[in-house]
Amino acid sequence: MKEQKKNYTWLKILILIILLITGIILYSRFISTKGLTVKEYKITDSVITDNFHGFKIVHISDIHYGRTVNNKALLKIINEVNLLKPDIVVFTGDLIDKDTILTNTIINELKDNLSNIKVTVGKYAITGEDDANFNEWEIIMKDSGFQVLKDNYTLIYKEGYSPILLAGLSSNTNNPETLIERYQPIEQYLNSDEYLNNIYKILLIHEPDFIDNINYSYFNLILGGHSHNGQIHIPLFGAISTPTHSKKYYGEYYKMEQTHFYISGGLGTSDYSFRFCNKPSINFYRLTNK
Repeated sequence: MKEQKKNYTWLKILILIILLITGIILYSRFISTKGLTVKEYKITDSVITDNFHGFKIVHISDIHYGRTVNNKALLKIINEVNLLKPDIVVFTGDLIDKDTILTNTIINELKDNLSNIKVTVGKYAITGEDDANFNEWEIIMKDSGFQVLKDNYTLIYKEGYSPILLAGLSSNTNNPETLIERYQPIEQYLNSDEYLNNIYKILLIHEPDFIDNINYSYFNLILGGHSHNGQIHIPLFGAISTPTHSKKYYGEYYKMEQTHFYISGGLGTSDYSFRFCNKPSINFYRLTNK
């Protein structure tokens, strides 16, 4: 009789464990991948001129459209972005998931949603490694009003005064040996005129770990993606896995000497359609000089 009770107790424990694991899996797949968190950061730097004091930047990344983000989810994301009334929106790669079959319907859904992002100044984008699989990516972004920064830079003006420099590096997953070469035009421009040392400079990069391959000290602010900050977080332990090229830098923020490095937690999922203790998010930065 005692042995029977003991076996019954162990059976109950086993059932509870199975139910707990099943609950966590279902939560990670169907609940934790939904919703949206806005992470707001105040960035103060004396280099920021008065005309950019209060400048608002919304940073979106890693949508991986077609996996856990669909048309309905993207519409909600765009509505949230517009509520923040950004001056600029920057996108740091992986618009389309590598496993997505890109149809004309999906292309039109992406264009319609991204075109509805409202800004006072501009929208800017770089590729992620998944985007490199789709020749249509650049057309989608340009038709949606984004300027594609393909290993290049632009100057952003507000009220006609001193600009901010915004540079972008394409995804480097498939050609790591060429990063330094592709970075040269940006670095040459930064060295071409002394006055550029006195303006605020921002760099967009997809894979965070490649930051060590370039002279990041030129930039006041670097914005990255790719890592999702680790899709699966275990309390007290942190991220249990991160993608290749985000093994060293995968968290929300790093201070790199005088450079601030923020990495987006992303909006979609990659490789596996789960999130745990890490809701989809967008980053919202306010630039100030006080």
